[in-house]
Amino acid sequence: MDRFTVAGVLPDIEEYFQIGDSSSGLLQTVFICSYMVLAPFFGYFGDRYNRKWIMSCGIFFWSAITLTSSFVPRQYFWALLVTRGLVGIGEASYSTIAPTVIADLFVGDVRSRMLSIFYFAIPVGSGLGYIVGSKVNDITGDWHWALRVTPALGLVAVLLLVFVVPEPPRGAVERRSDRALVYTSWLTDVKALSTNYSFLLSSLGFTSVAFVTGTLALWAPTYLFRAQVVQGTMKPCTKGPCNSLDSLIFGIITCISGFLGVGAGVEISKRYRQINPRADPLVCAFGLLASAPFLYLAVVMAETSTIATYVFIFLGELLLSLNWAIVADILLYVVIPTRRSTAEALQIMMSHLLGDAGSPYLIGVISDSIRRSRPKSYLAEFRSLEYALLICCFVGVMGGAAFLATAMFIERDRKKAELLTRGETD
Repeated sequence: MDRFTVAGVLPDIEEYFQIGDSSSGLLQTVFICSYMVLAPFFGYFGDRYNRKWIMSCGIFFWSAITLTSSFVPRQYFWALLVTRGLVGIGEASYSTIAPTVIADLFVGDVRSRMLSIFYFAIPVGSGLGYIVGSKVNDITGDWHWALRVTPALGLVAVLLLVFVVPEPPRGAVERRSDRALVYTSWLTDVKALSTNYSFLLSSLGFTSVAFVTGTLALWAPTYLFRAQVVQGTMKPCTKGPCNSLDSLIFGIITCISGFLGVGAGVEISKRYRQINPRADPLVCAFGLLASAPFLYLAVVMAETSTIATYVFIFLGELLLSLNWAIVADILLYVVIPTRRSTAEALQIMMSHLLGDAGSPYLIGVISDSIRRSRPKSYLAEFRSLEYALLICCFVGVMGGAAFLATAMFIERDRKKAELLTRGETD
């Protein structure tokens, strides 16, 4: 929610700081880069120290920095970039650790169901970010207030973590014993993960998901706004606050498609697993491959039909959301408990390094490059972003291929992790 509040008011931020598409893309990129770089450190700590306190401190720091970023004056855009980068510290502290706590509380289909509930937070929170950002901006007439909502919710999260969430023994629920597992060095953990093909290939597939969702998250509302300016149904934004209807609608679409997609992905995979043990990566592959044509149609239809574009975005995001909980479940059952936080961190680093760390900025740079070769006009602004967004379709197909490759190794790697966890092999 915090991450995508910025995307919900992006036209206002561009107008306030007088920046172009490439600079706007940096707002997401600097956040993802810090998040990505710091994830391995928190993964190391999460495998060895009290996870509850690491998460609590990280979320408190993130909330404080987010609040600080809402007071940056217009002549200091670089300061906004710095604060958005520091926000990555907070997210790295809990996204690498929280799934491992769930893994140590539940097993089997119950774990899959609990992970689906947990991962509802990604699409639903993202959608709420657009909705809250756009509506708070409308009510107050000042985009800065949109960044002051989530810090209060972060404080509530810290209190719940401290007083409600337990710190379960690592791997005990799978071993049916309170006896601690043997820890190995970080380099040994990384070496073992580098030979785990299910982990590596599913992480590559998830990288494609991150690339596409990161791009849509930042640019879809802005693209839809420009499309309607070209259609003549919306006035250009020359003075804030800008029209935020597209951010509101996109947020609602993201919430609904994410809620349905995450739940559907887990349920489809659970049923398909009864007849095919390779169900999880195959469902992920289907989601990515099937989403690509809908995202293509969403991009090319924007100039002629906004309603059709919304429909295709909904279908594309619905299919992309099939992946969220399943990818997490794959990681947890092909990696032993003492390496899970490290694995989560490495997956985060890989998926963001090659995915949404650079995709918003890359799309912005391509858009600006195309625009500079054309006469200045609102049509040129729209067309340049349209061509840049088409990259997402090809990246989605590549991710689907990675998940198909994962299916070749999933049974072997799962069995190996189960034997290691029970102490039946070295």
